[in-house]
Order: sequence, then structure tokens, then C-alpha cells
Amino acid sequence: MANNEDYMEEMENEGALITLTDDEGNEIEFEFLDVVEYDGDEYIVLIENDEDADEVVILRINALDEETEEYISIDDEDVLQTVFEMFKKQYQGDINFE
Repeated sequence: MANNEDYMEEMENEGALITLTDDEGNEIEFEFLDVVEYDGDEYIVLIENDEDADEVVILRINALDEETEEYISIDDEDVLQTVFEMFKKQYQGDINFE
């Protein structure tokens, strides 16, 4: 898998938008914010591409092969909170967190 800098550069070059399909088959467009490494895993941080969106979505990245990855929801609240805190610390002053 590419390192964070390569991945972030690739996402920025592609317009930083990702379309994901939810459990009900609905397509939702997200804006890519960052990739955070924690405890040997990588997590993608997204926000819905909607001017009223006010919550980030954090998913674990699972590399299927050199070119394909899947994003897996996280059930562990402690992991979610830790990754979110790492993200907030990195962007403190750049993003207003309420």
C-alpha cells in the first residue's frame, strides 16, 4: 500500500471526492480529509460532500491488493475516539471542531 503522503497526494489530484455505497445501496459522496495511522492500521477520515455536513466518518483501510482497498466500519468506540483525537490534533487551528 502507498504511504500516507503518496495516498494523500493521489486523493488531492483526483479532486478529493470518494463515492461510497451504504448498506442500503445508496451512493454517498464524501470529501477526503486525511489518512491517520494508528496501532498498525490506517484509517481514512471523510466528511459527507454536503454543505450541512458536520460529522466526520472514520473507516479502517483494508488493502485487498496493490491497487484495491476496501473501507471497513469500526465498531470499537475507543479506536474511533483515538483516531479522531489524532486527526483533531493534527488539524488544530485549521479546522474548527465543536
